[in-house]
Amino acid sequence: MSPQTLPERIVWRAILWTWPFYAVGALYVVGPVLGWMLAALAALSLYLGPAIRSDLRATGPVPAVIWLWLMGMCVMLIALWGGHLHWDMGLKQTIKSSIGWAKGWALLALFPLAGAVLPIRREILIRAQCRLALWTLILAPVLLAAPFAGLPERIFTSPLKAVGGPGPEYFSVYFFTYDPSSWTPRWQFFAPWSPFAALLGVVTVLFALEERERRWMVAGVAAGVLMILASKSRMGLVGLVACTLGPRLMPLVLRSWAWAGLAAVAASMAVIGDWLFRSLGAGIQAFKSARADSTRVRATLQRIAEERWREEAVWFGHGRVAPGPHLVEYMPIGSHHTWYGLLFVKGLVGFFAFLVPLLWQITLTLQDAARSPRGRLPLGICMVLVLLSFGENIEIEAYLLWPALLMLGVHAREMAGERM
Repeated sequence: MSPQTLPERIVWRAILWTWPFYAVGALYVVGPVLGWMLAALAALSLYLGPAIRSDLRATGPVPAVIWLWLMGMCVMLIALWGGHLHWDMGLKQTIKSSIGWAKGWALLALFPLAGAVLPIRREILIRAQCRLALWTLILAPVLLAAPFAGLPERIFTSPLKAVGGPGPEYFSVYFFTYDPSSWTPRWQFFAPWSPFAALLGVVTVLFALEERERRWMVAGVAAGVLMILASKSRMGLVGLVACTLGPRLMPLVLRSWAWAGLAAVAASMAVIGDWLFRSLGAGIQAFKSARADSTRVRATLQRIAEERWREEAVWFGHGRVAPGPHLVEYMPIGSHHTWYGLLFVKGLVGFFAFLVPLLWQITLTLQDAARSPRGRLPLGICMVLVLLSFGENIEIEAYLLWPALLMLGVHAREMAGERM
């Protein structure tokens, strides 16, 4: 298992160099550069056709779902300009925000485009993720021992922060961080914060479960579970169960005995339904109470974002996040939730620019996962994206999600090739 084409070699090395890139605080720079470079290669391959060298030749036309992602992210840029124009933010701020779009939202279309057009095999992505997982396991003892050995939380902040970004944490290198609510250590590995590291761990497990060689599969699963547990993230634990089991249960949709069993369960709800719903409510309350301060801040941020969007800027939003009050610990309004963030920053236009292609992508993966094991990994990735969207701003994390986004493009190409 080794890369055979130029795009495969680029992707392979970029994944394997994740930890060295993190060690110099360069991951936030590498992600967007890689996305635009691969997209440029894809565009060149489509333009030159058979005239281009064989290891860059397009594998086929651009699938419809990829066109929808491209159009959706272009509409996102238009929504950004509309918000800046409405609030008279000036040319300098508009250019700065447009660069932010190129490093964030644009990647949600560029990486799937590259995966759908360039000759990149899914097996290469899977093996590279498992090799990265092995490096995570090798480095884990040092990271886990750091707080008990008296080592500092942050090692340093890279001078690359001068290129600009959402915050210094994207260019900082950490051993660990302390949870402000309990002052216990949490680990974030190569992510900017722990909850995001947990969902990267879920993605690692999803890739590893598709690995055919046992030792690499074990390494990937072990590293992914370690990232989830060490991050101490509730969202990661939910993702580990839902995103791994859900796609594997999809084939039951086509089985008559599964529907008969579902009918029996529905009938039994008349007897145990009340008890079950009470137990479920108690479980959800206990889940929220596990980190009550975090739950309160997020709920307040969402309420403020929704109220200000509805009252002040319905169509194009406010153009950018706004400083939050002490009530939300000065967290920016429009952060910590993709959907409320979209409404606040880009209004209904931006909201549907992301929702429509995401729903189409989910529909494709649901159909394929019900018919074939090929759809399990893409569906799991879509479920991670949905889960992530309810706790984070997904666009500023695309620079680390790019292998998963590439896989969505590869899957779209596979499905389009099947229909041809």
